[in-house]
Amino acid sequence: MYSLARELLFKLSPETSHELSIDLIGAGGRLGLNGLFCPKPASLPVQVMGIDFPNPVGLAAGLDKNGDAIDGFAQLGFGFVEIGTVTPRPQPGNPKPRLFRLPQATAIINRMGFNNLGVDHLVERVKAAKYRGVLGINIGKNFDTPVERAVDDYLICLDKVYAHASYVTVNVSSPNTPGLRSLQFGDSLKQLLEALRQRQEDLAEQHGRRVPLAIKIAPDMTDEETAMVAVALVEAGMDAVIATNTTLGREGVEGLPFGDEAGGLSGAPVREKSTHTVRVLAGELGGRLPIIAAGGITEGAHAAEKIAAGASLVQIYSGFIYKGPALIREAVDAIAQAQRAGK
Repeated sequence: MYSLARELLFKLSPETSHELSIDLIGAGGRLGLNGLFCPKPASLPVQVMGIDFPNPVGLAAGLDKNGDAIDGFAQLGFGFVEIGTVTPRPQPGNPKPRLFRLPQATAIINRMGFNNLGVDHLVERVKAAKYRGVLGINIGKNFDTPVERAVDDYLICLDKVYAHASYVTVNVSSPNTPGLRSLQFGDSLKQLLEALRQRQEDLAEQHGRRVPLAIKIAPDMTDEETAMVAVALVEAGMDAVIATNTTLGREGVEGLPFGDEAGGLSGAPVREKSTHTVRVLAGELGGRLPIIAAGGITEGAHAAEKIAAGASLVQIYSGFIYKGPALIREAVDAIAQAQRAGK
């Protein structure tokens, strides 16, 4: 059924089909229909960040930026759903076209630029949702906020989403907001993490509940840089790291239509680079911090590969667009099979 739907959706422009898909998934969720068409994955519970997940396969941020289809995605069988990236103020994002399919490579290039309706809209959508499972909320900065004041934007968002999130992801790795990736390094990273950690403590006391913080990093760092980030995250008391965001590299799409478009590349071509980052993190962290792996999972075996590399959870995005909800069950089954084989 999804193959037919994808064939029809792929006749539309990528952004139009994306918006239509969100509308359809959201409508199906409100009517409780999505679960009827998607057999639920087997139960494969795991505890990460002190949170109980029904299975380790989640929806990555970016598909549902505004939280408009939370119930719909939850009914498809995801073990957790991450929405956003959201910013303090609404913003339109970069000029269109800004989203490109590369089906020959099972890939996508986007330069969306954190287009969203703002954190207040997202919070209202979360309040309206019936979903009571694990919900991650991904936060970022407005494009016109100077990098030197980025921490202010993150704290504004953290304050507003804290009471409504199972965990909060801090996005410092999108390639589509100028200067954002500089926050992954040196004093900029240290100052941001210290501010977040202090605010987390204040909010935990205020709400009587500690909401974990995850930091999402890029796949384009050297091994040494990745190791330094890992050390900084542990020292700052962060709760998890998400590896990885999209890549600026173009390996695997050279010469393809749209392959030279600016933006972040996701899908199959980023798989090995993302998995390598997971391995480097795992080696440096030694279990001190859980890893959530994202990037290039287009088959169930790829999810199991991420877990074997050291991840505790995985997230899918581009693979979901190309394969549909069947990928969720396929990934859960592959991870379960690998775990049984390892016992």
